[in-house]
Amino acid sequence: MARCPDSDQQQTEPPRTADERASLSGFLQYQRETLAMKCAGLTAEHLKERAVPPSGLSLLGLVRHLAEVERSWFQVVWNGEDIRAYWPGAVHDTFAEFDVDSVDPDDAFTTWQTACARSRAIVDATESLDSTVQWGEDVFTLRYVLTHMIEEYARHNGHADMLREQIDGATGE
Repeated sequence: MARCPDSDQQQTEPPRTADERASLSGFLQYQRETLAMKCAGLTAEHLKERAVPPSGLSLLGLVRHLAEVERSWFQVVWNGEDIRAYWPGAVHDTFAEFDVDSVDPDDAFTTWQTACARSRAIVDATESLDSTVQWGEDVFTLRYVLTHMIEEYARHNGHADMLREQIDGATGE
């Protein structure tokens, strides 16, 4: 088994009566935990399986992709860090993170979990949801970035749900 989260992984319900920052952060964490739950208890082969042909998507590819999304939005765009991609090599609009045939799932999950922890720290260190950053010609608030990340995870968790159901029939949030 790859070192993905345990099959008894519980999701933390987002707060129902909280301020906007706690609500957005809670929903983002819930989406992260949903991805972890979709991957829990599977072998490395299952995590790498492209279960919905002709798509090249796999659960492990999604984990690696979302690690890159965390890195790019929080570390590069928001924090202005000059760091390279975890899995460089994108060519002709393809993403290297989806090439998982020779990937060690333990490394991928560690990278993703580390990226998520770094993202949480960056959000916690930012004074306000109204704080802004300029990236190229665009200006983003922290509120926008958190909302975008929730959307990104929710979309890919839909993919993960279909992949997992095709692999072993498991369904659920």
